[in-house]
Amino acid sequence: MVKTIRLDPLAYEAAVQTNTNILSALLAHELNVLKECGGRGMCATCHVFIKQGMDSLSPMNRREQRTLEIITRSQTNSRLACQARVMDEGVVVEVPTGMYINAIQDVNALIGRRAEQDLLHPITGQVVVEAGKLITRSIITQLEETRFQVGEYLVHTRDA
Repeated sequence: MVKTIRLDPLAYEAAVQTNTNILSALLAHELNVLKECGGRGMCATCHVFIKQGMDSLSPMNRREQRTLEIITRSQTNSRLACQARVMDEGVVVEVPTGMYINAIQDVNALIGRRAEQDLLHPITGQVVVEAGKLITRSIITQLEETRFQVGEYLVHTRDA
């Protein structure tokens, strides 16, 4: 059965099948949402806030709880879009402001420029460059190292 969810602040309503995750609705709306861990609930790059309808979603599993505990922007209404499945009507999802840093090569071209919007860390969701601030090479280098470490971690957990 089809359910309707609203994506804020986009003022967009998306139709999803019952038991489909919120990430599917975001991707269907062609939003550039990261999914570093492939939708396994381990990276928080699809972190969203639920403005209404938390009880219309699937219960939070232990993996999602642990992942949300490590991100600095987590709140009581936080969910991972890849894990939260729509079970009933009335869900309103707030997509966090800012931009998750996806392709380091794209960001490299921005070194020395001012960020047009907050740039968010792909794992923690923490703001690494505030809107209007200068993007430096040291920040990009630090992000590259972090992404490599996370990639290694995900490879090892996939094999376990």
